[in-house]
Amino acid sequence: MSEAALRDLTVRARREVEMTAHPRLDWMPERFTRAGERLLDVLVVGAGQGGLATAFELRRQRVDNIQVIDRAPRGREGVWRTYARMPELRSPKDYSGPDLGVPSLTYEAWHLARHGAEDWARIPLIRAADWADYLDWYRDSLELPVRNETALAGIEPAPEGHLVARLETPAGPEAVPCRKIVLASGQDGLGCWWMPPEIEALPGTLRAHAADDIDFAALAGRRVVVIGAGASAADNAAMALEAGATGVDMLCRRAELQRIQPLRWLTFAGFLRHLGELDDAWRWRFMSRVIGMREGIPKQSFQRLARHKGFRLVLGAPVLAAAAVDGQARLQTPRGEVVADFVITGTGIDIDPGRRPELAGIADDIARWSDRYTPPVDEDDPRLARYPYLGPEQQFLERRTGQAPYLADIHDFTIATVMSLGPAGASINAMTTAVPRLVRGLTRGLFRADIERHYQSFLDYDVAMFDFDEIEWAGGDASAHIDAASEG
Repeated sequence: MSEAALRDLTVRARREVEMTAHPRLDWMPERFTRAGERLLDVLVVGAGQGGLATAFELRRQRVDNIQVIDRAPRGREGVWRTYARMPELRSPKDYSGPDLGVPSLTYEAWHLARHGAEDWARIPLIRAADWADYLDWYRDSLELPVRNETALAGIEPAPEGHLVARLETPAGPEAVPCRKIVLASGQDGLGCWWMPPEIEALPGTLRAHAADDIDFAALAGRRVVVIGAGASAADNAAMALEAGATGVDMLCRRAELQRIQPLRWLTFAGFLRHLGELDDAWRWRFMSRVIGMREGIPKQSFQRLARHKGFRLVLGAPVLAAAAVDGQARLQTPRGEVVADFVITGTGIDIDPGRRPELAGIADDIARWSDRYTPPVDEDDPRLARYPYLGPEQQFLERRTGQAPYLADIHDFTIATVMSLGPAGASINAMTTAVPRLVRGLTRGLFRADIERHYQSFLDYDVAMFDFDEIEWAGGDASAHIDAASEG
């Protein structure tokens, strides 16, 4: 299809946004620091799909004094052109997401304009490269305020009650006073990518995490081990095989490969909207089970592996020990020794705000699940206990009551939200529920903080609906119809 079709779609999308813009009244008063610097109403950290959709919804609610930042250069935000190594998305193609209910902003509308109806009918899943291009179009069509190559370096509470975001920019350090901060900083935005300590102890030349920038071409002619048997591990194993690795062993600690995708089951309105309203026991029970299951390997990904004779799946093979010997990694498992020239770990994330440099100054104030809930012995999991225990507006809560009230103005939109609210971060399947809920929390806090100003604005409101001289009076004289009270 021609670029003209995409231009027409942009025009139509903007028109639909305008047609659904009620209520239209501007309502956000300007706020300033004592030094006279205007406060940013919301700073969104991260310009992936979650950050962009949050910015769009904020603007729909007439919160325009916002800024989105991303440490990556333009085109490298999020995962789709970096470590997401699948040819296709794992979500069904009919899921809607960043569009937030605007038909011409849906991926399907973009695909029809870009590739045509025949291609849409033919593809089983959305191509990952197309999704990345769609997000670029979405950002540009909505003219969202994004600053690239700008990173959050720290957050501090100011004595006046607002927050100060310390930024690192190409021009140098910058301090931005703001009222609210949204952390939409990706899967590892509240922790770090995790690998087994036995593997981490190997020389860096012998191992990498699946989220690292891996030189797959350098793996041609070499034997590779991938630790983990989830979707991301499978994608990296396939990349190594397609790059010419002589063989890839994928080690699965379980005795049976998981072929169930729990996210398919839980994508219904009741779960997405209301899990976060349940008591701690039910939330822990559900989400500890979901997180423990990991993300199963889709059929397409497994078929991608099965095409290669050098692929081997080893079940019941957790790594017990690892050593570097003569330039190779030797891994000990219950199934015997496995030797590799390179090891890739698809072992997920360790959620722990204390491991994020930009949160170092506030991490000790943040309540974790371990501070609020003790699960039954058979459900205990120290890794899950480190997740933040969030409020209903996805805001951080105080570990010690009254010691850090500023945390109410920092809202989490990373994958770490799952323990408190279910799939509520930037995952496509939950976005149409999670983004409006997050933004309702932001606008609620902004409105309450300005309630005295709003009340005074109401008292000052004196816009008459009409003047008497605009009325066409029978007889042409208003005095014949209005018996005015006499003065004095």
